[in-house]
Amino acid sequence: MATPRGLGSLLLLLLLPTSGQEKTTEQPRNTCLGRNNIDKYDILNLNDKASCFTKCRQWGSDSCNVENLQRYWLNFEAHLVKEGLTEKVNMPFLKALVQNLSTNTAEDLYFSLKPSQIPRQVMKDEDKPPDRVRLPKSFFRSLPGNRSEVRLAITILDIGSGTLFKGPQLGLGDGSGVLNNHLVGLSVGQMHVTKLAEPLEIVFSHQRPPPNMTLTCVFWDVTKGPTGDWASEGCSTEVVPEGTVCCCDHLTFFALLLRPTLDQSTVHILTRISQAGCGVSMIFLAFTIILYAVLRLSRQRFQSEDAPKIHVALGGSLFLLNLAFLVNVGSGSKGSDAACWARGAVFHYFLLCAFTWMGLEAFHLYLLAIRVFNTYFGHYFLKLSLVGWGLPALIVIGTGSANSYGLYTIRDRENRTSLELCWFREGTAMYALYITVHGYFLITFLFGMVVLALVAWKIFTLSGATAVKERGQNRKKVLTILGLSSLVGVTWGLAIFTPLGLSTVYIFALFNSLQGVFICCWFTILYLPSQSTTVSSSTARLDQAHSASQE
Repeated sequence: MATPRGLGSLLLLLLLPTSGQEKTTEQPRNTCLGRNNIDKYDILNLNDKASCFTKCRQWGSDSCNVENLQRYWLNFEAHLVKEGLTEKVNMPFLKALVQNLSTNTAEDLYFSLKPSQIPRQVMKDEDKPPDRVRLPKSFFRSLPGNRSEVRLAITILDIGSGTLFKGPQLGLGDGSGVLNNHLVGLSVGQMHVTKLAEPLEIVFSHQRPPPNMTLTCVFWDVTKGPTGDWASEGCSTEVVPEGTVCCCDHLTFFALLLRPTLDQSTVHILTRISQAGCGVSMIFLAFTIILYAVLRLSRQRFQSEDAPKIHVALGGSLFLLNLAFLVNVGSGSKGSDAACWARGAVFHYFLLCAFTWMGLEAFHLYLLAIRVFNTYFGHYFLKLSLVGWGLPALIVIGTGSANSYGLYTIRDRENRTSLELCWFREGTAMYALYITVHGYFLITFLFGMVVLALVAWKIFTLSGATAVKERGQNRKKVLTILGLSSLVGVTWGLAIFTPLGLSTVYIFALFNSLQGVFICCWFTILYLPSQSTTVSSSTARLDQAHSASQE
């Protein structure tokens, strides 16, 4: 896809006058973007693609055709097997060995995979290198045909930290990635080798991974999506003291994937904590909604004030979100694909509704305490409701039309299923998850934090300078800020710290599932008859003043 800069250059060329100029052969301005010569490996094209690969391995490059570059270097190994004799390739990012091997071997074959060196065959009685490949002696008997000799190619490819060979499975922000950015390619002749009777072994050496990360042996599957993706079918993962052993029953490009994960016992505990917290929150949120209904019938001002309506709308969205979560987790993968799609869509919708109403709480707080004057909006709460309930609906419709919902699986370190629920499907649908959930949350959360910080500054500085000093005044201010923080979703921000360790995951699960309890406490303190003596009396009066300005 052309970048704005590349598109501007193209338009400029089209607008330039051509009269009096000699017509030249059209050439792509950027060989890294062009689709030309993707299967040619003469010295000129090889150098061009090598320079492109070197540039596109880094973050921030906006002039690379990822699909073509990946395909070029995946096919390079096949080119070496088909065209070359016994040879070695030594590039800064690629090391390759191609050699002829007899199929009549009585022992396993070992090859060193030290990333800084060209792969080489090592003897069985030598010290085993930390990174190595073992081809079992039965390997050659499993090959199709009756050959006395085959050509074996082994490639070590350094893909760098850019977007090449990353695929949709890697969050690119959650700590996941290819270990050491190294791929190992294996091919024999021009044969498509699958379902080996005895799998080959690839050993990746590494230090002990962080406690909340898992290592998974994967291969690059070119059939997944437009650019390919990582898959683990046919590969097993075994963590040993010296590293990780990958046993695979086919030949292709392999890597070791590092991704955040939770073991089965941890997932079980976190699920129980979340379910208990959501159940308690639902009880308190239901009490909040009932209390508002009683106050609305008994007090005239509750029919015109907007602030309690916004609080109740937030409480209602959280109640429905908790209910959708309990149904989703309790149902797991039960039911048809259509039912799972529907559960994922409903859960996504109420999650976005909760995020949106927390953002609207921050917006209302901004009008209430920061802007103060000139805050009249006709049909104020109606407009907020259209945003709070309508905007998430539009996002879910767009996401659902792309068939993004489906079964989502959480796996443990042994690649066993720890939890299944209906959410976003694995694969390309992860992009929709990052945009519509992670990105959407980040925007609303940062806005809420900015507004809360401004309100806190105003409470602790301006009001402190003008108000009469009272005993315990600072304590009341702190409690007021804590109450407001429950409305703008501060507890959701604890998710940012979950990569620090398992303890932060437990803290996030506990406090975030109890947000409804905090909102109920704030609502009760704010609007029950004793409000004149509470920490939030000034906030209640501001609510009333702002609502009066809407009349």
